[in-house]
Amino acid sequence: MDTTTLAAFLAVDLLLVFTPGADWAYAISAGLRERSVVPAVAGLIAGHMAYALVAVAGLAVIVASYPAALTALTVAGAGYLLWLGWGVLRQPAAPAAGGESAATSRLGVMLKGFGISGMNPKALLLYFSVFPQFIDPATGWPVSAQTGLLSTMHLTACTVVYLAVGVLARTVLTTRPAAARAVTRTSGAMMIAIGGFLLVERLAG
Repeated sequence: MDTTTLAAFLAVDLLLVFTPGADWAYAISAGLRERSVVPAVAGLIAGHMAYALVAVAGLAVIVASYPAALTALTVAGAGYLLWLGWGVLRQPAAPAAGGESAATSRLGVMLKGFGISGMNPKALLLYFSVFPQFIDPATGWPVSAQTGLLSTMHLTACTVVYLAVGVLARTVLTTRPAAARAVTRTSGAMMIAIGGFLLVERLAG
């Protein structure tokens, strides 16, 4: 793959990664509630990695070829976003007292992160719609190798951005409970808005 294609993909990928959504909301929540943001980010990355493995296996092209399958996945992801957004609005994250974790376990934090990113429509958009635009079998690279390289770039970008979001949330918002609640309520509202839009757009189509 040439550097121009990789640079173009990175620009599009960073635009998607830097767009606040469910992953951001969870990273912010972890920054405010957990002793470490690493388990939460690890769960988020694991969800994206699952999509990467599916894409490398070539299933992304198959799913994209069958609108009904893509519709089912998108509707499921949109519904999950609506549920998560409502939960955030009902109980917005606030700095944990005394730095104590509000989560039951690191594994629980990771599993929830995996579910959030694994059902995130933004990830569906990336792997099933964006990736195929940057993959060219004529380059001499196997499609699986090209997909693997693009996936590695995406996972690296997600790791860096989500860790930064979580750490900044802790640094900036820990001493500002009102601001923390406002930020998480905004994230919850965005999740509901995105989920609702995707649900209406997909079902209407």
